[in-house]
Amino acid sequence: MDPVEKKPLFHFLPGTPVLSFGTAGCNLGCKFCQNADISHSREMDTLADSASPELIAKTAKTLQCRSVAFTYNEPAIFHEYAVETATACRKLGIKTVAVTAGYVCAEPRKEFYAWMDAANVDLKGFTEEFYKKYTDSSLQPVLDTLIYIKKETSTWLEITTLLIPGLNDSDKELQALTSWIVKNLGQDVPLHFTAFHPAYKILDLPPTPISTLRKAREIALANGIRYCYTGNAEDPEGETTFCHSCRKKLIGRNWYELTEWNLKDGKCKFCGTACAGFFEPAAGNWGSKRLPVRLSDFA
Repeated sequence: MDPVEKKPLFHFLPGTPVLSFGTAGCNLGCKFCQNADISHSREMDTLADSASPELIAKTAKTLQCRSVAFTYNEPAIFHEYAVETATACRKLGIKTVAVTAGYVCAEPRKEFYAWMDAANVDLKGFTEEFYKKYTDSSLQPVLDTLIYIKKETSTWLEITTLLIPGLNDSDKELQALTSWIVKNLGQDVPLHFTAFHPAYKILDLPPTPISTLRKAREIALANGIRYCYTGNAEDPEGETTFCHSCRKKLIGRNWYELTEWNLKDGKCKFCGTACAGFFEPAAGNWGSKRLPVRLSDFA
């Protein structure tokens, strides 16, 4: 059990718990993978054998989770399992969330997102060179997925970009990335810039400085993105949701803990401007808790 903010999703049922699970394997080969032990494992059938879609949905319901997240590894590679789980969740009123790299073909993409209530897509950089060299994949299919989700589905969309010093954090690339988002997806898609920490095959680069995250956020806001956040680093202002009209604080955060709530029916309580997202009254204070769950307890 995680706070939904950990996905990260800041505009989809904030303050609510999500039941997170994944399998093993990935269709990318990121040299900076934070979950390399999972993404490179081939032990994919173990979870599916012990955790049926119905059991996952039942567990989420029993634990009063508002959603189930397909995360830790790429859900596109357990497409059928994810869709069956989403089907079981929908019957119990549980939402489903995809945390994905967005690298998928058009036909499976259409079926998959018909069942997803929200998605956080990892836009890993904004050049074909970066994608080819550091992820063994390609940028354009990810851009196609982002446009498809935003324009062809009702799935709530947020984007995360991990900023790696010297590789994808130049002002030029950030200008191009944020301008593309505004032009193709609009101003209301939340964007998360998160800090890199040495992992897997990239151990010789330093962690991302907080100054880089803040500068990236400034570029995004200047280019018209209304909701831009910093993550994997302590930055209270970068974690806060502000009204894009009056600039007052709508949702305060301290890491994954909600500290302030100034929304009423999805609108700023100060000026009445709507905030993009799926909101209900602040549902709880989950802090930074992450609770492991044994599904056998609910079988």
